[in-house]
Amino acid sequence: QVQLVESGGGLVQAGGSLRLSCATSERTSSGYAMAWFRQAPGKEREFVAAITWSGGIIYYADSVKGRFTISRDNAKITVYLQMNSLIPEDTAVYYCAARAGYSGTYYYLSRAAEMDYWGKGTLVTVSS
Repeated sequence: QVQLVESGGGLVQAGGSLRLSCATSERTSSGYAMAWFRQAPGKEREFVAAITWSGGIIYYADSVKGRFTISRDNAKITVYLQMNSLIPEDTAVYYCAARAGYSGTYYYLSRAAEMDYWGKGTLVTVSS
């Protein structure tokens, strides 16, 4: 059973920072690319960032580039999303997702429909 459990969400003022974590089961950590998506109220789920199994290839949505950093620790089977310079538009439920495969192109890793497993999400609220 593949499991993804997000944590680290909360309420933060604009300009602040948060670090999200996604704890994965051992099966997920082996040979899976990982990604973060988010969904704001009344909006579709959108891509935020993705990282291949080795960590050698990373993709970001334009809206978070330069502010967010995705990383993974395969020893701790955890994926992180460091979020800096947060703005109210970043308010959303953030989801961790996994896609089988050691690599992955932006086309596949940026599409929610291409992900194999999902966590339940963690809420991030940025106040102005």
